[in-house]
Amino acid sequence: AVTGVQTCALPISAASGSDGSRIDGERMHDMDAATEAYEAYRRGTELLAAAHAHAAITPLERARDLEPDQGSIREALARAYFRAARFADAEVEFARALEIDPVNDYALFGLGLCRSRLGDPTGARGFLRRALAMRPDSAHYRDALDALGPEAG
Repeated sequence: AVTGVQTCALPISAASGSDGSRIDGERMHDMDAATEAYEAYRRGTELLAAAHAHAAITPLERARDLEPDQGSIREALARAYFRAARFADAEVEFARALEIDPVNDYALFGLGLCRSRLGDPTGARGFLRRALAMRPDSAHYRDALDALGPEAG
């Protein structure tokens, strides 16, 4: 036995919220997961902003695994995959971001770029047109659509 050292084992169910209310173990775990997801997302987006797409993937995948219904995490992970030339993976994440937020014009833009890189200019045009319709002032969206050239047929 350890002598001279007192330990206090506070059961997780006895933790208190900022308003003095008790926080049960499940809510405490959810808060810990949300905090961990946020920190992983923040680290991933910092790496992405510093042009370290490959390194950004690991923390962003962790954030996605912890918070799978967060569109911002899905979009950031999609951008990292795209910049790492993992176009099929990027497409999956952009599609999920769009499911979560159907008016996410950037996810449409990303889907268009993925379809283009994966050899589907017709599919790319559809996504890019929808993105451009949502944000007609975007030079990036217009340039991406124009880069596909005229439609065949």
